[in-house]
Amino acid sequence: MPPDPAVSATRTALRRVLESGEARQYRGEPLVVACSGGADSLALAAAAVHVGRGSDVAVQALVVDHGLQVGSNEVAARAVEQLAEIGCPAQVLTVEVDGPGGLEAAARRARYAALRAERPAGSPVLLGHTLDDQAETVLLGLGRGSGARSLAGMRPVDPPWVRPLLSVQRETTEAACRAQGLVPWSDPHNVDPKFTRVRLRTEVLPLLEEVLQDGVAEALARTARQLQDDTDALDVIGAEVLRRVRAPEGLDPVALQEVPAAVRRRVLRDWLRSEGVGELTDAHLREADALVANWRGQGGPALPGDFVLRRAHGRLHVETAGRKPPNG
Repeated sequence: MPPDPAVSATRTALRRVLESGEARQYRGEPLVVACSGGADSLALAAAAVHVGRGSDVAVQALVVDHGLQVGSNEVAARAVEQLAEIGCPAQVLTVEVDGPGGLEAAARRARYAALRAERPAGSPVLLGHTLDDQAETVLLGLGRGSGARSLAGMRPVDPPWVRPLLSVQRETTEAACRAQGLVPWSDPHNVDPKFTRVRLRTEVLPLLEEVLQDGVAEALARTARQLQDDTDALDVIGAEVLRRVRAPEGLDPVALQEVPAAVRRRVLRDWLRSEGVGELTDAHLREADALVANWRGQGGPALPGDFVLRRAHGRLHVETAGRKPPNG
């Protein structure tokens, strides 16, 4: 008997990503599945076990217990049991969720840090994000005016993270679990309207589907793929320009001025990051760009991390705030 179509869809999606050029570094390496016990990650784990057996690749799972709900340890234990039943050994990682940015952001930071620390060296971590998650990500970026890089959404391969199910809808992973006798856990946070993503999922996307006559999630995911291609191309051009305009004493603003704005700001972003400046916003980059494209002798902007960008002696320099700028 051929496998259920939903099961085939998850297996095919996983094979396609693992065989892509972007994932070539992981060929033959053990696969690690981040599993919450939900439908998406359980379906992914089952697909990984099947694909791993066919290619003689070891598969294991990591179950993160955030401790945010009563009985979370029991949920994690049940996930480990189901994973064992399908031939996927697993361990539970207990994390503390704290820090800035709200509960979702803090939980994500803690989860990713634990997964990164516990994965075997050289192994990818498979994440169960689906096409629906991608659509929500694109909508969030659009609503926040985050620019093309955010609208490009999540990438299938972003080392060490691999997201094989970005072409698969959530209803398919649920069907795959049913077909394989897996009973996924339903996270109460996934229906709690205090979380922005939940309202997008339960209110905004259904309304868009109704108004635009279906296919919205697929269209948003398609937009992300197209923007990923565009972003990659511009990044390659930007890297070449950066090599040309960079010097030991700083960045050459005159040479950079003739470059199109989209490339110029990429050059500035990558250069500033290499100088230790993090958490750059679009506003920061546009202020930095003004020192190149619209310089009239003005001072440079303050940047995150107590840095200041200045233009002097025919170069752009990154300095610590409070340091006296060079004359000229």
